[in-house]
Amino acid sequence: MKNNKLILLVSLFVFFSGWGQEKRTLSLKNAIAIAMDKSDQTTLANLKATTSKLEMETVKNNQYPSLKLSGQYLQLTNAKIDSNLQSGGGSQSAPLKVSSLLIGQANASMPLFNGFKLKNSIDASENLYKAETFNASHTKEQIGIYVVELFAKLYQSQEMLQLFQENLKSAQQRTKDFSAMVDNGLMARNDLLKAQLQESNIQLSLDTAQKNFNVINYQLVTLLKLPENTIVDIDIETIKNDMAKNKNMSLEAKRNDLEALLLQQKASESGIKIAQSGYYPSLALVGGYIAFDLKDIMTVTNAMNVGVGVSYDLSSIFKNGKEVKLAKVKAEQAKTGVTMLNDKIKEEVQQAQENYSLSQKQNTVYTQAVEQATENYRIVKDKYDNSLSTTNDLLEADIQQLQTKINLALSQADIALKYYQLQFASGKLISSFQLSQK
Repeated sequence: MKNNKLILLVSLFVFFSGWGQEKRTLSLKNAIAIAMDKSDQTTLANLKATTSKLEMETVKNNQYPSLKLSGQYLQLTNAKIDSNLQSGGGSQSAPLKVSSLLIGQANASMPLFNGFKLKNSIDASENLYKAETFNASHTKEQIGIYVVELFAKLYQSQEMLQLFQENLKSAQQRTKDFSAMVDNGLMARNDLLKAQLQESNIQLSLDTAQKNFNVINYQLVTLLKLPENTIVDIDIETIKNDMAKNKNMSLEAKRNDLEALLLQQKASESGIKIAQSGYYPSLALVGGYIAFDLKDIMTVTNAMNVGVGVSYDLSSIFKNGKEVKLAKVKAEQAKTGVTMLNDKIKEEVQQAQENYSLSQKQNTVYTQAVEQATENYRIVKDKYDNSLSTTNDLLEADIQQLQTKINLALSQADIALKYYQLQFASGKLISSFQLSQK
């Protein structure tokens, strides 16, 4: 009686606590699309790509001419002026007095040659920008597989809840029947206690499943930036249809993270050429204009100049060798990283294929196990009703039946999880849903 009251109170609490909650049905495709659009990880990845693009454009600006304008007005105090422009004739002229100086300049410079440093710098920045865009795409793939994992866990917890709720009803009815039999002297109290213990264990499992559901649902809702009171209802049929459509998709790996690393390797190779450019002189086309007014003494206008400027740092002959060696080591590191990642991807794809194949085989076995456990429980129940088996046999058969159903429910979600993990390992998770990564 006390147990029934307790269950009633718990049910009322759950009902009223869920009163303000809103259910939202989501397909896996929609959930991934929302995560790609709203998650903080995607936002950060896009910002990094934007930053890299601006850095590339900044480097490209160096190929354009530079133009500088400057002007000064100086007030002079007691300036002593000696000039050959003073009047001749042997007679000493009055000293020149100057009170101010006004100067205006315009200088232009156009790089002509700097050891191909500018060209290679632009190539490196372009490759780094492209690498960052591939990194952003890989981040979206990672967000996608995380959503898949949350969906699988949420579906498993939902199935567990349903199974425990159904089994709890059966356990409660069994306890009620056993209690009546004990009251009528038809059963030993020890058997009733065993049934009550099993009911308590199922209740604990139900509470744990409810807790797991709440935690996973909150994680998914937070990732998708949905209201905290949202309960996600999984559209499992759409997931099955999506999997059926993509079963013939090629699994040839084309990973965005590998593409990003290849582009970083190209950028590091350009870095070697940038370092080697220090061995060459710099050549630029220069030009300018100057005007100044030394008050009461001299005024100069239209003083234009044009020519070629050459500069060369002699110390680079000795110092630049270290820069070149450093650039070569970095390029070798990038090359090694590409080789390592390529091998890792092959291993991940092979492992994902094996895991997917195993999950399918396990599902077949679990399906058969459910049939076997159901038939076993029916036989034991018939024997128990005819006093040919013990209470222990009945409770054990019931637990076995529940466990096989749990295993089957978990394996159904595991097949989908392992399938999409295989798509992720191949770099085709987002494209399998026909979602744009831009």
